[in-house]
Amino acid sequence: MKGYRFPREIVAYAVWAYHRFALSTADVEDLLAERGVIVSRETVRKWVNRFGHHFASCIKRDRPDVRGKWHLEEVVAIRGKKHWLWRAIDADGDMLDILVQPRRNARAARRFLKGLVGRFGAPRVIVTDKLRSYVKPVRELAPGTDHRADKGLNNRIEGSHRTTRKREKRNRPIDAADQAVGAQFHGSSSSRRLIL
Repeated sequence: MKGYRFPREIVAYAVWAYHRFALSTADVEDLLAERGVIVSRETVRKWVNRFGHHFASCIKRDRPDVRGKWHLEEVVAIRGKKHWLWRAIDADGDMLDILVQPRRNARAARRFLKGLVGRFGAPRVIVTDKLRSYVKPVRELAPGTDHRADKGLNNRIEGSHRTTRKREKRNRPIDAADQAVGAQFHGSSSSRRLIL
C-alpha cells in the first residue's frame, strides 16, 4: 500500500483482529509483537479508523443473496446516552446492515427496513422482538413476509451483540456512532475475506 510502512496483509490482520475479537489497540499491538511486527497502538487505531469501514463495505458488496430469514434488534449507549443500534442479521448470523439512530419508533424502523429491502429484496421471514414499531413498516415495505414478533425467537441476534457488550464492559464506551457501526465489520468478518 502506497504511503504505509507495513504491507496490506498486516494492516488487514490488525483491523480484522481488533473488530473480530473486541480487542483493544494495545491487545492488537501485543498480538502483532508476538508475530515479530513492532507497531504502536496509535498506528493500530489509525488503521482501524481508516480501513474498518472499507473492509465492511467490501464484504457487504460481495455478499450472496440473503432472502431467507432476517433477525432485527437494537440498543447501545453512546457517550452515556441511549441510542438505537438497528442491526439485521441473516439466518447464518452474517450482518446485513446496521444503522444508529437516536429514536426507537416506527419512523426509525421504517428507515432501517427500507434500506434493507431496497438492497436485498424482501425476505421470507423477519424475526423481531415485540417492539410494535416494526409492525407497520414490515407490512408496508415487505408485504407477504412472515413477521414473527417474539422475544424468545430472537436469540440469534442477541448473541451477535456480544462484541458490543464486551467493549462496554471493558470500560471502553462507544463515543460516536461510527464506532458503533464498526460492529458491522465484526459481524461479517467471520469469513475472513479481507479485500483492500
